[in-house]
Amino acid sequence: MESVMSVRHAVELFGSWPVRQRLRAGVWQRPCRGVVVTHNGVLTVHERDLVALASSPPRAALAGSSALRQDGFDARDPRPVVVLPAGARAPSWDRATAHWSHELTDVDVHPTHRPRRTRPARSILDTASWSSNERYARWIVISALQAGLVTTRHLREALTRRGRCRHRSVIVSSILDAAGGIQSVPERDFAAIWRATGLPVATRQEAVRGPTGRFYLDVWSERLGFGVEVHGIPHLAIEQWDEDLVRANEIVITGRHGLTFSSYSIRHHPHTVMDQLDRMARAHGWEGALAPELLPRSPSWDPEQRKILRSGARNSTMLRS
Repeated sequence: MESVMSVRHAVELFGSWPVRQRLRAGVWQRPCRGVVVTHNGVLTVHERDLVALASSPPRAALAGSSALRQDGFDARDPRPVVVLPAGARAPSWDRATAHWSHELTDVDVHPTHRPRRTRPARSILDTASWSSNERYARWIVISALQAGLVTTRHLREALTRRGRCRHRSVIVSSILDAAGGIQSVPERDFAAIWRATGLPVATRQEAVRGPTGRFYLDVWSERLGFGVEVHGIPHLAIEQWDEDLVRANEIVITGRHGLTFSSYSIRHHPHTVMDQLDRMARAHGWEGALAPELLPRSPSWDPEQRKILRSGARNSTMLRS
């Protein structure tokens, strides 16, 4: 039996007098109006989540990091978080972090899981969008995908119901990065950075032979003698990461040099990518001039990503929080 329950439930189980007696004797505690805890010790993180939910009105659910915690995923945020129906009263426990939503149907809230909580895809999107930190928003999406908690399809479907939200473009690009490699980056993004660096035209998917087989560099410049690798989410898996290290070593053994960027950096930090490309090129004898005005002013999304963004913007009846 859970150690946290409503006063009404406690009275049904033990009777009114025993409940009052245990509270007065300090054997039990009442953290807020309408909720009792059947011990007098420090509340665990799990118990704080339950208190937040028990102190909330009907149809409320654990959300964000609290919901993910119940599903076995650590979002590195110990705060108790609940989502409430639009217009509902706030939780009686002042330590609960509350959000309000118009969309709390069984599509986004699991109808049978206890404690009541949002489904993983919705929980991930809420956690990312409620954070003020863009890097944390990207981390939570990538980590959940890597852990197998959700699939890219589930996240994309949940995002179309989510409506407008903070960090939406970062969330979308993180989902698309699951494809990995140079294929996950719009070609014109990297091409624009390369042109802004003023480097000579490079080739793509250059084959490099080693004793264990053939390897491919995402970008290779024969004139400068160095290449570029672009890594997406699949490269974070331990098996893929190990293979990437072996491949990188084989490429270096053949006398070739290269740089490695994440697809996120290419999308969101083109000036950093341009600066490192320029310094690498100059180390190889390049004396050209930079043209930073050629860099894209904002990330250029591929058609699939623009479709995801538009579908959320049109859905004005969904979540507003």
